[in-house]
Amino acid sequence: SDSSSKEGGIRGSNNNLEPHPSVRPHISPLNRLAPNANLETASDPLPVHADVKSGVLANGLPYVILPNKSPPGRFEAHLQVFSGSADELEPQQGIAHLTEHVAYMGSRKRERLFGTGSQTNAYTDFHHTVFYAACPVQTPRGNAPMLPMALDALVDVMEARVETSRLEKERAAVLSEMTMVNTIEYRVECQILSTLHRENRLAKRFPIGKEVLINNWQNDDVRTWHRTHYRPDNVLLYLVGDIDPAEAEKVIEDKFGHLTAEKQATEIKIPELKKEASELADAVIAATVKQGQSWHYPPARHDWCVPKGEDIALDLRDGIIDYDINLQSKYDLDEEVGFLATEEVAPGKKIRPHIYRHELLQAFSLHLFAKRPVEAIVDMDSFRRSLARRIALAALQIRLNVGGRSDDPAFTFVEFNQLDSAREGCAVCSLDMTAEPARWKEAICKSVSEIRKLGKYGVTAGEMERYASSLMTDAEQLAAQGDRISHGDQLSYLMETVANGHTFMSPEQSYYMTAAALSSLTLEEVNKAASDLCCHITNIHEGEDTADGVVIAVACSPKNVEEDSPAFCDEEILVKTIYDACQVEVEPEEDIVVPHTLVPEDQVEQAIKENPPVWQGGVFSDGTPGTAPDTITRPFVLRRLGNGIRVGVAQNPSESQRGHLRLTAPGGRDAEKRLGFKSGSMAIGARTMQEGGAFGPWTREQVELFCVDHLLMVEINCSEESITIDFVFPTTNVGNVGFGDDIQLGITGTESVLQLVREILLGFHWEEDALGRSKQHFRSSHECLQKNLEGVTTEKIMESMTDMDDRFLSIDVDAVNSITLEEAKNAVMSQLLPPDLEISMAGDFDVNEVLEMVFKYVGTVPADTNKDY
Repeated sequence: SDSSSKEGGIRGSNNNLEPHPSVRPHISPLNRLAPNANLETASDPLPVHADVKSGVLANGLPYVILPNKSPPGRFEAHLQVFSGSADELEPQQGIAHLTEHVAYMGSRKRERLFGTGSQTNAYTDFHHTVFYAACPVQTPRGNAPMLPMALDALVDVMEARVETSRLEKERAAVLSEMTMVNTIEYRVECQILSTLHRENRLAKRFPIGKEVLINNWQNDDVRTWHRTHYRPDNVLLYLVGDIDPAEAEKVIEDKFGHLTAEKQATEIKIPELKKEASELADAVIAATVKQGQSWHYPPARHDWCVPKGEDIALDLRDGIIDYDINLQSKYDLDEEVGFLATEEVAPGKKIRPHIYRHELLQAFSLHLFAKRPVEAIVDMDSFRRSLARRIALAALQIRLNVGGRSDDPAFTFVEFNQLDSAREGCAVCSLDMTAEPARWKEAICKSVSEIRKLGKYGVTAGEMERYASSLMTDAEQLAAQGDRISHGDQLSYLMETVANGHTFMSPEQSYYMTAAALSSLTLEEVNKAASDLCCHITNIHEGEDTADGVVIAVACSPKNVEEDSPAFCDEEILVKTIYDACQVEVEPEEDIVVPHTLVPEDQVEQAIKENPPVWQGGVFSDGTPGTAPDTITRPFVLRRLGNGIRVGVAQNPSESQRGHLRLTAPGGRDAEKRLGFKSGSMAIGARTMQEGGAFGPWTREQVELFCVDHLLMVEINCSEESITIDFVFPTTNVGNVGFGDDIQLGITGTESVLQLVREILLGFHWEEDALGRSKQHFRSSHECLQKNLEGVTTEKIMESMTDMDDRFLSIDVDAVNSITLEEAKNAVMSQLLPPDLEISMAGDFDVNEVLEMVFKYVGTVPADTNKDY
């Protein structure tokens, strides 16, 4: 932060004009980057990115500038207006979004950016409206500087003209958007958010607004909203890219310096809205997280659910004001929603339930929430707590993914997380789960039990070591990117960090802070974080008293389910099921022995003796000259192994310390028909491989944890013409143990991924429970397709175009159910013949080292592998 920047008041005012009715003294939206920010911390403060520059113009407009080199010759300018749909008054619902359209789409100066290689757009949410321009540094013709042109377009937003022709055009665009977003996914999101935030404005202020209002607004309505909220003190300008900060500051001052809130106030033409907006401004300052914690947040108050006895510094419940800031009264335009009152299932144990039923829903889903204040990460203590939370969350997620799938559980998807949400003004701890409708109770019991187990017993020493190592590798990879992180990624992280009051660090600073914190982080600290994360669930157990506050439960279920069906769910049954699931006793997690290598060195040596690998030159059928077996060529090395496997390797450092490998087996669904396999067997077999993972002496759990330790991502797909197995991997040593001088390095991610390729070809175990999960996936996909207009239409077109050719159509339920494990196995393994396979690798690695590993692990696979299929 630039300590010499001007103080952030509302200055440069015209004394002849009346004060703006909605301007109030408020906290700086720059948060930790504000020139006059309170930087006192409980422990050593985190370092701020050395290159970031911030300041405030005399009229109160704040800005942040971050020089960034990737890509060179370009920059991004984002203007964030801290008013969104949550700031709308009753007769203004939807006007923030409409004003966004009118202000930017109608800008003459934005049109000047057309044809220069620039991209412009805008978006509106609960808490803000954002306008942006991503531009080259200079115009393609004439080499004129483009920063002044981009800022001209954003200043035009602040001074938007509201013309009848533009209003009518954008009204039509917004109404069209309203029909486009009215999907089942959008309806589910609205139900979830309106239950989660029932105690505040967000439940009644969705950005899309009310059609009846949008149809009737005139110029003065839009102008009144704009002039009320588009003020210098209520915006923040971000500049990120290949720019000089000193020059950029001069352009910002030149372009934005003349704006004043008082001038805006002279064009507020609707007196009753002017008066109520002033009352809302008073209420925002008195009793919301917007003034209490961050000006980026919506004007909301939350019902917190926090660990027992935790001192909530941000407690706004005592802010008594004579204004319905939380919209708890009944209003004419409110949706008819029959929410059940919050239920106290036992003393101090509260659950707020809601069921949403719809005929387009195929599966049951549960969304279980607790809301907590965002903890600003500004010093070493808060940073350590954030790392401890991440380790605990990673441990639980892997338990749910790996252990939870072993016995063919009821849930098809499950995720537990806690994220800081600027759009909602709180941290949201959530369990999101989908299940077969008839097994929803079993799914809740399994997932809730895993959360209780983590909250009660914490993580194991092995999990602590595993996920701390993963965090360290992530930080190292990010730091290695250096100045190659894109403007867009930098800007997203900057905006999120500033919004939540965190300290904005460079990747290198973050790496050193992570290393310092993890070197002394204890198992007790991680288990305290685990206990706090899960306290809202552990609290529901009889005899436990671990949390204060309400748990929010939203279930989405198919419609018209009979009451005597196991798929039936109402609020009372939902609450009882959650309560009963929390009474099930849980045992501590046991560590699984995870291999550090899948193929021991003595096994490799034996394979080399039995099947000596050789390189052969590349031979091409399209006239391309052949390649030598012993020459490194650029940009690709193309060779063939003695067993017939084609190999292509290219160095590409654009993603530091990352690599990609694709194993391609030609055939795919076309081979089903050509080779006489049952329709759908190839696709279902490929998914069975994805759902499985055991091979050689290792169980699926051990292999999946090996992939976690080595940060490997694997995806197996079957198209009409091939089966592809894609791997993303780190190219550095991973699975390391310890830190600093005591570190014991594991094998590289490159070596681990080639071990996986070898084992998939030689020793993959086909398991019935993996087939069951694969079939469940295809059944669900087909059933969802039947209730999706776009999907059904595409299917009908493909039926006509292909004369009902199964290879190009979805696999129906009867076909899915008929396929056996043996049929799926025979179909896929028939394609994994070495002479037909191709391996393509690209990444930030040494080509010679990679070729040596391919030679050792893949070259020793016998040429006749899988010939029996």
